[in-house]
Amino acid sequence: MAADQIEREVRIAAPVERVWALVTEPEHVGRWFGDAGAEIDLHPGGAMTLTWAEHGTTRCVVERVEPPHRFSYRWMLAGGEGAPTEGNSTLVEFSLRADGDETLLKVVERGFATLAIPEEERVRHHAGNVEGWRMELDELVAYARQPAAR
Repeated sequence: MAADQIEREVRIAAPVERVWALVTEPEHVGRWFGDAGAEIDLHPGGAMTLTWAEHGTTRCVVERVEPPHRFSYRWMLAGGEGAPTEGNSTLVEFSLRADGDETLLKVVERGFATLAIPEEERVRHHAGNVEGWRMELDELVAYARQPAAR
């Protein structure tokens, strides 16, 4: 049975306000996360897209915006049709907490157990996203160190 959630925490050498910008502003998200751009209408119910050169575009809907500490969105499975809903998407939640001059960023993605797809696909999506978050958050930590991210 597929696990329902993924949880990962990283330390970023930047203040909370800066990390907030890196995870919510399209010009930054489109560099460290989607390698071919991002669009974000930053309010609950707002549309969001993430684009990768190799994987195409994924549609999302913004769920929660509480600057500079909480941001969440629901994102579609690759190739999904229609709007992101509980049965065709998972919920991604970013929580930011100051720790001195740095930020502890926690990401939780949940909802794999309620995806309306066969169990083996749920397991595959979960495993792929475990590895995906490891890589993407490593990229965010590295991106935060670059002058372009400031």
